[in-house]
Amino acid sequence: MDLDLRKLRYFVAVAERLHFGRAADELHIAQPVLSRQIRALEQDLGVSLFTRDRHGVELTDAGRQLLADAGPLLASTHAVRRRVSAAAGGKRRLMVGFRAGVAVTPAARAFEARHPDVVVDVQRIEGDDQAPMLLDGRIDVAYVRLPIDETGLRVTPLYTEPRVAVLPAGHRLAGKEEVTEADLAGEPLLWHADPSTQPTRRPHPNAGYVVRGVDETLEHVAAGRGISFLARSATVFSSHPDVIYVPIPDLAPDQVCLAVAASHTSPMIDDFFTAAQEAAEITAECGNYEMWRLGIDAVS
Repeated sequence: MDLDLRKLRYFVAVAERLHFGRAADELHIAQPVLSRQIRALEQDLGVSLFTRDRHGVELTDAGRQLLADAGPLLASTHAVRRRVSAAAGGKRRLMVGFRAGVAVTPAARAFEARHPDVVVDVQRIEGDDQAPMLLDGRIDVAYVRLPIDETGLRVTPLYTEPRVAVLPAGHRLAGKEEVTEADLAGEPLLWHADPSTQPTRRPHPNAGYVVRGVDETLEHVAAGRGISFLARSATVFSSHPDVIYVPIPDLAPDQVCLAVAASHTSPMIDDFFTAAQEAAEITAECGNYEMWRLGIDAVS
């Protein structure tokens, strides 16, 4: 039995809203038509996806599982359409996403030397963009920082790098050459992701602010709302007059990986992976970001 992607899109609309009427309005179809399509999908799969009663609509266990699997599947389908359209237009272009502090140039130059007919475009992404932009085809391959939801992705570790503590300029420890986790225990922490992903083993109260990206983090730290941690390379590109970076050697390092949608396989992607891995080896040999920049010509 082939899964009908139209029915799957209808299912996702209902599952995300838990309301047939609102989902039908969003899809611009009549509610009875939507209900029939969902019943047909349940018959195709041989399971009940929703429980319906006078209290409302809820997902069954099977429905929750299908919702978890549907996102990557639909995104992958959309990505295929994008790539086919690009190929039909005669374009040969590789879109590479990257997180703050990651230099794409070494790998891009090495790749373009081997593929002079392909243009490498780059786009900076934030943590919550990483997986969605890969899955829906907006970017072909990305330099990502962990954690990332690896569902539907192929993720390859490249290198690790130290983190630094991000402190307000007037902080009691701002003048130190380095600090420890113990020095900062109990400080309010500004973090962009689930608290379970924080790199520190020490207790930190949540600062109460949702931050998205380096720039927002720096503004909140500068305002004295808490401290944060950044990968050392991100500080090369990001500065603020009211923020100080202090090395924190005992903090868990940041992991940089290369990621691509698992469904997106091609010799071109494989060649970019090879170029990125070669550039990462130079990074490890140089030992610091400044020397890595000097190594750009070496991989050209």
